[in-house]
Amino acid sequence: MPFCWTAGASARHYRPVSFVLALLACWLAGAPGWAASVERVEVHGDRIVVRFDASVADASSFILDTPRRIALDVKGATPGATVAADGAVAAVRQGALGDSGARIVFDLAEPAIVSDGKFDRNGRTLTLALRTVDDASFARAAAEGRLRFLPPFSYGAGAVPASYHVSMPVPPPSRTLALPHVYGDDDSRPLVVIDAGHGGVDPGAISPDSGLKEKDVTLKIAKAIRDELLASGRVRVALTREDDRFLVLQERYGIARKLKADLFISVHCDSVGAGDASGATVYTLSEVASDKESARLAARENKADIIQGVNLASTSADISSILIDLTQRETMNSAASFARLLGREAKPLMPLKPNFHRMASLVVLKAPDMPSILFETGYISNPHDAAFIDSRDGRAAIAESIRRAVDIHFARRLASN
Repeated sequence: MPFCWTAGASARHYRPVSFVLALLACWLAGAPGWAASVERVEVHGDRIVVRFDASVADASSFILDTPRRIALDVKGATPGATVAADGAVAAVRQGALGDSGARIVFDLAEPAIVSDGKFDRNGRTLTLALRTVDDASFARAAAEGRLRFLPPFSYGAGAVPASYHVSMPVPPPSRTLALPHVYGDDDSRPLVVIDAGHGGVDPGAISPDSGLKEKDVTLKIAKAIRDELLASGRVRVALTREDDRFLVLQERYGIARKLKADLFISVHCDSVGAGDASGATVYTLSEVASDKESARLAARENKADIIQGVNLASTSADISSILIDLTQRETMNSAASFARLLGREAKPLMPLKPNFHRMASLVVLKAPDMPSILFETGYISNPHDAAFIDSRDGRAAIAESIRRAVDIHFARRLASN
């Protein structure tokens, strides 16, 4: 695709003319078009904030080495002019990506990667979290491919209507939540808790072709994983739900913590509003999210939380903060190690995205003392992926991938102990 650098000021001068021409071209072609410009790019410390004057289709970032850069491609946008940069970013450049959008390139003063990203509710502001890394981590990130960021909704030719909303009564969390049955007789064996995403009033993503609901697919997959793990005889297993019921996010990992689980796996299906995205991904907690969670836990007035058997109620705030931070970082490393194992073992069995392992600030990953992953098994919005993850063979492949990774994960842990 042709790519050329353009001056931001020129793009802003001709924005009204470009807008009219774009609308006219789309009307003649009978297809929707986008008309957004980059208003401002701000880089402050560990944050990149990109503001647009209208909603955009989507964005994706990737890492480039020699020289070190972060590239951000934005569909449905034209380059803008105003830039403010500091910290790890030495300079910012913008250019047009043919007729499809804009590219913003961040020249780095030191190695840094994008660890998380999110649009605001209107799809007009994208915030990226930056994390400085060593040379080896930067090289690995450069080889992993793109991270994609989607606005809350994608309506084709236009922003989300301000008046649009969906509301549904959500049951309150139970004060006396019953713990699920633990399968397996030997209490000395590690416990793996499988969480089937969504359920009850929350259907999750829905296939636009077949009407298949994520909550139904994830429950079938969770049960297949349970059966495969039990057949190995090496671990015990529990499911956060075994039927079509609603659980709030905190209850999901809360169940696993109450059971003193050694590993928590939340099963989901991915979805996009447009395009043919395909393949599985795994998420672990980002360092940005873990720092915030550590601070939140340490700041609680009632610090009776037990972190790996240590009751923090009688410790000072400084010591609590250090203990939580050390525990959570060890937990994050263990989760990331399992995610890499899962990618290696799943690769010959099922379709994976090139950048399989990602990091994000997801609630179900925030248990400070329990390695946790969120496994997006495929795109329910893609007919081919949907057919795979809802088939007996697909579920068997997913379950075998998990079982292989679990076997190696706990064998390594036993060897290290």
